[in-house]
Amino acid sequence: MSGSNERAWIPAWSDPFLTRSDADGHASPFEDYDRERAWGGATGRGVTVAIIDSGIDPDHPAIGGRVVRSVVVERDGDDFRVDENGEPGDVVGHGTACAGIIRSLAPDVDLVSVRVLGADNKGSGVAFAHGLDWVIEQGIGVANLSLSSKSEELFATFHDLVDRAYFRNCLLVCSASNTPGVASYPSLYASVISVASHDVANPWTFFYNPRPPVEFGAWGVNVPVAWAGGGTIRASGNSFAAPHIAGLTALIQSKHPRLTPFELKSILARVADAPGVGQDH
Repeated sequence: MSGSNERAWIPAWSDPFLTRSDADGHASPFEDYDRERAWGGATGRGVTVAIIDSGIDPDHPAIGGRVVRSVVVERDGDDFRVDENGEPGDVVGHGTACAGIIRSLAPDVDLVSVRVLGADNKGSGVAFAHGLDWVIEQGIGVANLSLSSKSEELFATFHDLVDRAYFRNCLLVCSASNTPGVASYPSLYASVISVASHDVANPWTFFYNPRPPVEFGAWGVNVPVAWAGGGTIRASGNSFAAPHIAGLTALIQSKHPRLTPFELKSILARVADAPGVGQDH
């Protein structure tokens, strides 16, 4: 069109449209969903959940021997690497707490421990990013991220990672920052499920928040959790709200294994409790 002000419009790129067979087994319309249809009878069997955290104590009674793999992200010179033969265990108790909550809801899930935190329950944002990248590459369906990075330098890195997870059908369940007004990642990205705490002492009670970035509220105040040494403590924080949602997501995925992250999130929103109402299962 030389010499013309007209623009040549072309369609946006896409794969071929879905066929009816492609759509088979997917969850539309969501209006028909209740909790029985979402996860009734499910135990988490067939679902793998990665816990990116301080590790998991595989021998803790709350874990029930469900840890199928343990890796450790460790420093390698100026960078980090994933040691796929890492020593199993939890250097704090925090990861075991999250894993125990998930298994209390979905007892037959398989758990993968990705240790990125040290004995002070802190770690490098770069180590965290390496661990998340490894989880995505393994094709794991659900990951619990009860940790976050405040590094603005890693904003783009985490953004790329969570988008890649979303398009590879890896659902990331992330705890929101425990400090109001402080930005942390990846909980602020739209392609993850962001979770904050409520104080209703019922693991099955969760709420949908129509005003993101926090999308769901789950029990996270004075929660009895597994801890290092085979015991339990009571703990509070968004860290312990997120695995409640991860556990429910594992139940849904166990019953409906072909769902995408968008569908899983939509079903959770559909079956969430109305304000002031709690359910037993």
